[in-house]
Amino acid sequence: MSFKVLILGNGSALPTISSNQSSQVVEVGNSLFLIDCGEGTQIELRRNKVKIQNLDHIFISHLHGDHFFGLVGLMSTMHLLGRKNELHIHGPKGLDEIIQIQFRNAGSHLSYNMIFHEVYEAGQLLYENKEVKITTIPLMHRIPCFGFLIQEKIKLRKIKVEALARYKIPIHARKSITEGSDYTNEEGQVIPNQLMTIDPEQPKSYAYCSDTAYAERIIEFIEGVDLLYHESTFLESERARAKKTFHSTAADAARIAKQAHVGKLILGHFSNRYKDKTAFLAEAKPIFSLTEIAEEGKEYLV
Repeated sequence: MSFKVLILGNGSALPTISSNQSSQVVEVGNSLFLIDCGEGTQIELRRNKVKIQNLDHIFISHLHGDHFFGLVGLMSTMHLLGRKNELHIHGPKGLDEIIQIQFRNAGSHLSYNMIFHEVYEAGQLLYENKEVKITTIPLMHRIPCFGFLIQEKIKLRKIKVEALARYKIPIHARKSITEGSDYTNEEGQVIPNQLMTIDPEQPKSYAYCSDTAYAERIIEFIEGVDLLYHESTFLESERARAKKTFHSTAADAARIAKQAHVGKLILGHFSNRYKDKTAFLAEAKPIFSLTEIAEEGKEYLV
């Protein structure tokens, strides 16, 4: 099953001609999810050939504009394209009111239903289907802010082809075997599950953490994830500013990644004061070597 992250925007508060505001698309199997929707997001969706009508769930981390100012425009475009499917918006209290005020004062009526789900607590289950579940991560910012943990569900075991014939496994027994049960044949013999099946692939996981100050409390929520996106707005030389604005440095992000034993770290949400992003790698890699820069338009496999 495919599990990948497409970076649409890696910048922070001020959009530039070379850097967009926060947004990314996460693809898990047949599902597409949009995380944050800064200004210009729908342009990047088009540039990267993402079919916006396939987006049914949008997750907004908090109510700073660089994370949601593109949302109403995207929703309007969905309407103009004749969308009929429900659109689920997951975000903090007040976001639904902002959306409704904009459309109401414009005299606009959407062609589809918007369903708002308030995000309000750590570890909150926001969405799940047969392939994946999405829960919240408590971040530390100036206003209520949550990250998102996207986890594949544990897959079923696979029955060996040769076991079907050897143990004459009937069709009605196969579902429970893939779920881990032993099989008792017609003679009353119990066949251990491990003789009939092979292990499934380990479920993968992705954590999105932006915006946040250095916060060790998130470690228990992201422990062992395969891929972590952690904001690194500043370098250590601007630590005082990072602390004042409740943002992180590249070194902060690397420390969190190391303590949480993640597979790989992606740095993003860069202040526009930094033109050369290699300095972020130079700061983070000595602490956590498996670190990359979030590049707009690039996909990262989980």
